[in-house]
Amino acid sequence: MTNKPSGRDAILVSILVIGLAAVVGLSRWIDSHRPPTNVAVAEEQLYLNGNTVRRISLGFNGLAADWYWMRSLQYVGGKLLNAQERIRLDDMSPLNLKLLAPLLDAATTLDPQFMEPYEYAAVVLPGVNVEDAIRIVNKGIAANPSAWRLYQHLGYVYWQRQDYQKSAQIYAAGGKLPGAPRWMTEMGARMLAEGGSIQAARQMYQHLYDESKDDQVKQMLELRLLQVDSFEQRDLIRRVLSDYSSRFKRCPDSWKDVTTTLRSLRLSIDASSGGPLDPAGTSYVLVKGGCDVDLDPKSQIPYR
Repeated sequence: MTNKPSGRDAILVSILVIGLAAVVGLSRWIDSHRPPTNVAVAEEQLYLNGNTVRRISLGFNGLAADWYWMRSLQYVGGKLLNAQERIRLDDMSPLNLKLLAPLLDAATTLDPQFMEPYEYAAVVLPGVNVEDAIRIVNKGIAANPSAWRLYQHLGYVYWQRQDYQKSAQIYAAGGKLPGAPRWMTEMGARMLAEGGSIQAARQMYQHLYDESKDDQVKQMLELRLLQVDSFEQRDLIRRVLSDYSSRFKRCPDSWKDVTTTLRSLRLSIDASSGGPLDPAGTSYVLVKGGCDVDLDPKSQIPYR
């Protein structure tokens, strides 16, 4: 004999069916409103804002937030793949990423406790629009006042702007939160004492790298750490060039004039040119008539 479902079971089944239908409907609706690919006018057709989607998502805000987050990554990745020129990490303006801020805004409106979009806004968005980056991370702090990592992200953005006073204040405030590591307070003090130093930059990027769980962000921060190494290397190389100029009353004609000295500093040397290699493995170039050194435009090291 078959047991008939109770009225309560029938209600639960109905709720489940309606919920699944809402998820499918929401996904199809959002897909139909995404910017078309490979169409110039696509950039002008913004996605729905998070508040609008929140009203129609029938409580499935987390699902919609994940969708917007994935679209953010796909949007930037697609732009990089289709770029006609090499894009530097420190300047993404050629990509014309008009939709990045609205996408991150939507994801964080739908799920204010979703931390990854805030981190992405702090690390990537300043290369597009620093004011949007500050606004979105501040929005995260307002929604998550005890999340010390958001203070870390905001302090980083202000450090990039060379506003070391503001950065120090933010790090100090974050360092007072429950669970914040001791280095947050130390970073606040370092911003005041030596915000523009190479060692401050190294510590900044290393802490961001250690705390990040996003592979793309980690890759970007790895390049920034290599950039710090390159700053130190170029300082050493400039001293060698200056010493040579003082001794011979002229600048080196080529790297081979100073190869032996550079090798003594334990710099990696290119076998053909005798010149030093940057941390990414590309030869540095002599500039200003051989009196100075700079990155090769082909290097993976961020220029600024």
